[in-house]
Amino acid sequence: MAKVSKNARVAQRSQNAGSGRDHVKVIKSVKDPKTGKYSYKEVIVHKDKVAEFFAKK
Repeated sequence: MAKVSKNARVAQRSQNAGSGRDHVKVIKSVKDPKTGKYSYKEVIVHKDKVAEFFAKK
């Protein structure tokens, strides 16, 4: 059997369309209207949808 280098596997992994590197964790602070306290909403979204996440109220 032929030996596969580590670099070949890394290059192959980066070509996959469904890699986890396309997603980011975003944190949004949300103010409670009754108490005035802030809470934080953490969500993992696709990097193309980050602007949409922050545009929603």
